Amino acid sequence: MNLPDDGLILVVKEDCATCQMIAPLAAELEQQGLLKVTFSQDNPAFPEGVSVEDDRELETSFRLDTEIVPLLIRRKEGKEEGRVVGWHRDEWQNLTGLNDLGGDLPDQRPGCGSLSVSPGMAEELQARFGETGLNAREVSVDYPDDPMEQMFDRGWTDGLPVVPPTPARVLRMLQGTRRKPEDVMGAIPPSGEICTVEKAAINAVMAGCRPEYFPVVLAALDAAMDPEFAWQGLMSTTMGAGVCVVVNGPIARRIGMNHQHGALGHGNRANATIARALQLLVINLGGALPGGTDRSTHGHPGKFGMAFAEDETDEAWQPLAQSRGVAPGKSAVTVFGFCGTSINNTETVRDAETLTDSLSMCLNALYHPQHAEGGIAGMLVLSGEYWRIYKEAGWDRGRIEETLLRQTQRTAAGVEAGETTYATEGDLVPKFGPGDLVLVRTGSNAGLFSTIIHGWGSGPRGSQPVTREIVP
Repeated sequence: MNLPDDGLILVVKEDCATCQMIAPLAAELEQQGLLKVTFSQDNPAFPEGVSVEDDRELETSFRLDTEIVPLLIRRKEGKEEGRVVGWHRDEWQNLTGLNDLGGDLPDQRPGCGSLSVSPGMAEELQARFGETGLNAREVSVDYPDDPMEQMFDRGWTDGLPVVPPTPARVLRMLQGTRRKPEDVMGAIPPSGEICTVEKAAINAVMAGCRPEYFPVVLAALDAAMDPEFAWQGLMSTTMGAGVCVVVNGPIARRIGMNHQHGALGHGNRANATIARALQLLVINLGGALPGGTDRSTHGHPGKFGMAFAEDETDEAWQPLAQSRGVAPGKSAVTVFGFCGTSINNTETVRDAETLTDSLSMCLNALYHPQHAEGGIAGMLVLSGEYWRIYKEAGWDRGRIEETLLRQTQRTAAGVEAGETTYATEGDLVPKFGPGDLVLVRTGSNAGLFSTIIHGWGSGPRGSQPVTREIVP
């Protein structure tokens, strides 16, 4: 960028009414030898009668930190001495030293947004012309190679197409957090490769996340790296475990997460991509490839990642995050290691007691009816209709959980026989250990359904749900 050491510089675009209004002044200032160069962002023939430099690449606008056009800058001895944005007669007269400049024009007119700060453009220009602050190795893909196919060939995907993480896209993702790109998040299993915020952003881009999802991704990543979650075990077990992310609080609504029809499935970008970013991290940094360190016997579709928001539209329901100690009004994530889902349907139930009997039978069959005495975890997802039955009966989260835990107890003989009905007398054996049954409310208000999300092993050698508050 070559700029005059002394004199005036003007930046304009034709698609700006204020720039068109001051165009005659540009010609006047150039004729008097005061205006040394004019840069046009969209038409090198505008303004007419002025020597114009083509700035359609926007490099000069970027380097001059242009936010509004017209922009008039005065330079002296190679340094900027002052600037005016838009049209303000007094300010233009002061900057140019011409007391009669623009006397026939209105006192002031606002300018227009510079093309260099159009949505997405700032990061593109930063990547092309500025210092990015990024440290990750950049891989060039030359024509005619296809970047999408290259990422498949290099093993950087989960089997589905991923978004090429260009520097501009990574910079844009980093706008979603106040954390610095070089900040260390921790070690990604199973390889133990160190993950920085920048590397998390790269994989969030690849997963298809938007920048506003990134704080959720970082909170989920922080939770997953907690030793209590045992991510190392989840990624190497033959049971084929993945990561489920439950989102609570205002951020879920702000980023448009689905908590109703099809919330556990497809069709919502935030739901589909947030947990996927974590799975890509364990592939690209952790090296968890099927048949390698990922020893899943079967795997399951949820290993692509599953994330959903809890339905918090009814104040009578205590959200999961609050039940786990997060203050009301705060946003949080809970990560849960899971090995698949099963849907349960009891269309004849109309009261809370019968519904709980039905749900407890389904829960007692989890993994195998003869499995008991803890060691496994489960997440029960209640639909809107099931919650309505409980609410009308005066039941809250606490009573539902307490009753389900009581009604998933059987006698040792009943467990051995594979019975799924509960017992009230004798030497009772619990199905779940403390904290191993997680209750959430998500799904539409039509359909007498629940879904059981099968957890992985719990206890000292298993995985515990971990909750983290989401911070910018």
